[in-house]
Amino acid sequence: MDAHDDAARSGANGARPPVVTESGSHSLAEYIAPQFASHGLPEWVPQPHTVSVVIPARNEEKCLPYVLNRIPPWVHEVILVDGASVDATVEVARHHWPSIRVIRQTGKGKGAALRQGFSHSTGDLIVAIDADGSMDPGEMGMFVALLALGFDYVKGSRMLPEGGSCDLTTFRRLGNWAFRTLTNLIHRSHYTDLCYGYFAFRRGTVDALPLRSDDFAIETEINIKAWKAGLRMIEVPSREFDRIDGRSGLRPFGDGWRILSAIFRERFSGSARRRANGDLRLLQPSPVVVDRNESVE
Repeated sequence: MDAHDDAARSGANGARPPVVTESGSHSLAEYIAPQFASHGLPEWVPQPHTVSVVIPARNEEKCLPYVLNRIPPWVHEVILVDGASVDATVEVARHHWPSIRVIRQTGKGKGAALRQGFSHSTGDLIVAIDADGSMDPGEMGMFVALLALGFDYVKGSRMLPEGGSCDLTTFRRLGNWAFRTLTNLIHRSHYTDLCYGYFAFRRGTVDALPLRSDDFAIETEINIKAWKAGLRMIEVPSREFDRIDGRSGLRPFGDGWRILSAIFRERFSGSARRRANGDLRLLQPSPVVVDRNESVE
């Protein structure tokens, strides 16, 4: 274990953020400008970005109200990829976000759902988030703000200071540490959190990352391919809560084997070396100040 895992433990306490009705910040520009100022980032120049949020879901009728009610009002499009739910998942989703696009999942697994959602999205910035309420939709504003600044890929990390998890068992924590350490060793990357599915990227990034995983290994595949492609990336603190209701579809041994297979598959597929035009940065409590004259432009 290392300091990253200690940070996840120390940041795991606290209540889930409440659902609040926002009186302002109904446009992306209104939201991003103060976010940049509060994190010490350069003054933001508004750009005409549209944002799509992709949510894979199966039998999440009790979790979706929280998730959908906390999605920022400036989001252009919400896509629910429904994995043959037998409860009222779709009806609940349409009630809480009337304009939601519901896609019936054709394959099996989280990876298949995400890939299908990405292919149907129309925004030029895409955010992926789980349907179980374990991730705070209120955090996506910083993800989008950093994409607007010029990063290609922004991912949440439970291991950074101010991040944390209420949901990582000792076994899962050990697994995440082992997979992260192995990935960083084999691919010479610097990730602090590997198996976490809260991330955002530019539309063009999807074309640079031909994805194939149908299962929970999709998160590992995206991270490794983003690193190998030389994308401009940054990790930001994120807090993971217990799912609101139900049980996770994650199977530690079976999915662990698939994640391990993805790590080695990516080592021997295509170029094993990272392209040199990007880097991975960490957004710490003492914020990273990004100069507009640097490579993220």
